[in-house]
Amino acid sequence: MSLPLEKIVTAAQRVSRAYRIESGKRFRLKHISPDDTGGLAQNKVDIQWRAKTFLDFANARLAALQEKLYAQKRWSVLIVLQAMDAAGKDGTIKHVMSGINPQGCEVTSFKAPTGAELAHTFLWRCALRVPEAGMIGIFNRSHYEDVLAPRIHPEFLKAQNLPPSLVTKKIWQERYQDINAFEKHLARNGVLVLKFYLHLSKEEQKKRLLSRISEKNKNWKFSESDVRERALWDRYMEAYEDAIRATAQPWAPWYVVPADNKWYTRTIVAVAIIDALESLNLKRPKNPKGHKKILLDAQKSLSEEV
Repeated sequence: MSLPLEKIVTAAQRVSRAYRIESGKRFRLKHISPDDTGGLAQNKVDIQWRAKTFLDFANARLAALQEKLYAQKRWSVLIVLQAMDAAGKDGTIKHVMSGINPQGCEVTSFKAPTGAELAHTFLWRCALRVPEAGMIGIFNRSHYEDVLAPRIHPEFLKAQNLPPSLVTKKIWQERYQDINAFEKHLARNGVLVLKFYLHLSKEEQKKRLLSRISEKNKNWKFSESDVRERALWDRYMEAYEDAIRATAQPWAPWYVVPADNKWYTRTIVAVAIIDALESLNLKRPKNPKGHKKILLDAQKSLSEEV
């Protein structure tokens, strides 16, 4: 028997906070199981009901909060999504944000840096895409790519053409410091920073990659690089763990979200965003003095039109 929606929402909020990392000192990826569902479902029918019902609720709630955010124009929200290939970043954006007004939301997918981007600091291209007041910005991959891929592929770091004296063993710690300073700067200027790592297991990634190969309508999603990067799984896990440990802060928390079950990933991400937006106590702006008379006069004028 399915639980009432109110209980699901309350339970999901409680569970989502368990995945919130504000200090990485004791954090380890192994502490969070990729197939965890937080006790929110007992069977397949229940899962399907919860997924649809909850996301319908979440979409409506996010839409209402976004309207206030957009009208108030004091805060902005930056949502960072990081994950291994096939973890569900695109699907999470599609399902969680489907009720959002496109005018108030912008998604940026960061690919391999261009020549112009390589000629600037590693934070430059992301700083250009930070959302303005009233907007929600979503980074599908982000500035964190520069402490992940180049760490595993030295040729990527070499392509950044840094002075050799600056490429030392301390470069990753120095970049973590830069990221913390950048995100602190954003927080001090009214940008709510929420970072999500979709924690996928190697076994589930294999299933999803195989489905991209075997199902014709998914072939377009498959890339040879997916398999090449998979071979470096352990090194990526180490890099992700180090990055989360070094950059989890109260003003820019990480959510390490189990990603083996797509319905659960989307539920947790949606609840975390709703929770964070509600903490801002958003309100529509008050009408300025004398505005009521203007409204009444306009109403009278329109009503008297022939």
